[in-house]
Amino acid sequence: MTTTTPEDTTTSGATPEGPAVTPEAAIAAARERIDAIDDRIIGLIQERTAVSAVVQQTRISSGGRRLSLNREMEILSRYREALGKPGTALAMTLLELCRGRV
Repeated sequence: MTTTTPEDTTTSGATPEGPAVTPEAAIAAARERIDAIDDRIIGLIQERTAVSAVVQQTRISSGGRRLSLNREMEILSRYREALGKPGTALAMTLLELCRGRV
């Protein structure tokens, strides 16, 4: 009678649950997902920037100011509540990308 150790199942390429995945393959797959997510985030930031430009142009053409500090504070608060302190830094970066430095 032979016994099987956990090491034997991972090196054989299969387990009772399905084929074994090497750490390298798992990392590569996760990195592909991260890259796809990053592509979506970049696209959303570009879309946000375009929409923000419309808001700014409309505000200026109607005699208003380019920026609404109250609105920016709302955005900072939303990101901080959702993501903690790093969320504030992320929101500041997004605001800077969308409206430029003030």
